[in-house]
Amino acid sequence: MSRDESAARPRAGAVRGRARPAGPARPAPGARPRPAARRPAAPVPRAGRAPSGRGPRQLLEKVRRAWDRPLTAYYVILGGSLLIIVLGLVMVYSASQIKALQSGLAPSHFFRKQLLAAVLGGVLMFFAARTPVRVHRTLAYPLLAASVFLMCLVQVPGMGVAVNGNQNWIAFGPFQLQPSEFGKLALVLWGADLLARKQDKRLLAQWKHLLVPLVPATFILLGLIMLGGDMGTAMILTAILFGLLWLAGAPTRLFAGVLGCAALIGFLLIKTSSNRMSRLACTLATEPGPGDQCWQAVHGIYALANGGWFGSGLGASMEKWGELPEPHTDFIFAITGEELGLAGTLSVLALFTALGYAGIRVAGRTEDPFVRYAAGGVTCWIMAQAVVNIGAVLGLLPIAGVPLPLFSYGGSALLPTMFAIGLLIAFARSEPGARAALAMRQPVFGKKRAGLRWKTMRRRVMKRPSGER
Repeated sequence: MSRDESAARPRAGAVRGRARPAGPARPAPGARPRPAARRPAAPVPRAGRAPSGRGPRQLLEKVRRAWDRPLTAYYVILGGSLLIIVLGLVMVYSASQIKALQSGLAPSHFFRKQLLAAVLGGVLMFFAARTPVRVHRTLAYPLLAASVFLMCLVQVPGMGVAVNGNQNWIAFGPFQLQPSEFGKLALVLWGADLLARKQDKRLLAQWKHLLVPLVPATFILLGLIMLGGDMGTAMILTAILFGLLWLAGAPTRLFAGVLGCAALIGFLLIKTSSNRMSRLACTLATEPGPGDQCWQAVHGIYALANGGWFGSGLGASMEKWGELPEPHTDFIFAITGEELGLAGTLSVLALFTALGYAGIRVAGRTEDPFVRYAAGGVTCWIMAQAVVNIGAVLGLLPIAGVPLPLFSYGGSALLPTMFAIGLLIAFARSEPGARAALAMRQPVFGKKRAGLRWKTMRRRVMKRPSGER
C-alpha cells in the first residue's frame, strides 16, 4: 500500500472515538417503545386583553369596573350617609360643650338630643328603605297637606316660636319642630309623583302641564316660609323646583324664564331687608367691618385658618369659646376645619361628593319616572344645601342660616333628611341588577332551599338523594 492511500484512509480508532449526534435511545429487545415526551406549548396571549400591570390605566379600569357593579350605589349611599352622621355626632359633641355650659346646661345636652334624633332618623331611614315605591307615592299627598297645615300653624300667635329672628318653629314642650324642613321632603315626593303621572299620559311636552300645578304649589310653600323670614330654606326649595323641572326636560326658554322670575323676587327680598343686605355685604369679607356686622363670617375664616393641615385636635378649638356664633349648627364646618384641619374638611367634602354622585347614578339608571324624579330631587336638595352652607363658611356665599345636611345639630333637619336617604337606598335596591345581587347574598331565613347544600360562599352543590352513592 502506497503512502498516499494510507493517508487518505481514516484511522479505525478515530472513527470509533468520534462523538455521535444525540438521538433517542434504542429500546431493548422485547420492550415496548415509550412515546416521545411533548414539550409544553408556549402560552398564547388572548386577543383583546391588555398585558397585566399596575399603571394608572389599569387602576382606573378597576375603579370603573367596581363602580359599574349593581350594588355600588347602594353601598355608597348607605355607607357615606352613616359616616357623615357619625362624624357629625362627634363634631356636635365637641362644638356644643361650651355653648351648653354658657347656657347653664350639661356639656352633653345638645349631643344627647342629636343622638336621640339620629336614632329616630335611623328608624325612619330603615322604614323608607324597606317600603315599596308605590307606598311612597301614596304618602306624597298626605305629607304635603300636613306640611302646609303645620306651616300655617307657625303664623298663629301663641303657637309659632321665633328663633334668631325667624318665626318658623312650633314648640311641643321641650322640643321644637321646624315644619319647613318637612316641606322639602313633601315637595320632592309630591312633585315626583305629579311629574311621573303626567309623563305616563304624555303631557309634559305642553308647558302648562309642566308648570301647573307644580310651580304654584311651590310658590305657596315659599310664601309660607317667607312669612317667617327664612330665606335660606326658601332657596333650598327653589333649588328642588329647578331640579325637578330640569329632570322633566323643561325647555331652555321656560327654564330661563322661571329662573329669571326667581332671581328678581330674591333680589327684591334682599333689597328690602337690612339684615339680608348686611349678610350680602359680608361675602368675601376679611375684617369684621363697622359694628362687627361680619363677625360671624370672619371668625369662620379664622377657625379654618387655625386648623392648618391636620387641625388642633378634637375639643381643642378656640373659636367655639364664644368667638364664633352658632358653632354647632350653621358653622360646624368651621369648627371641623379648626379641630380636624384640611384633612377633615376634605373628608367631609369627599363624602358629600360620593353621596351626590351615587344619587345621580340612581336617577340616571332607573326606568321608573317617579324614581328618577324623586332621586334627582333628593340629590338636588342635599347637595344644594351643602353648597350653600359650606360656601357661607368659606365666605364665598352670603350666610343663609341653613344647616349642613346630616352633620349639623338640629333634629328637625335631621329627621326628614334621613328619611330622604332611605328613599335613595330604596331606589338603589330597586334596580334589577341590585335586586338580583341582594337576593343571592341574603338567604331567606326560616326556609330551606330544597336540593341545595352550601359548600363554599360562592358555589352551590346539589344534594345527592338518599341511597345514591
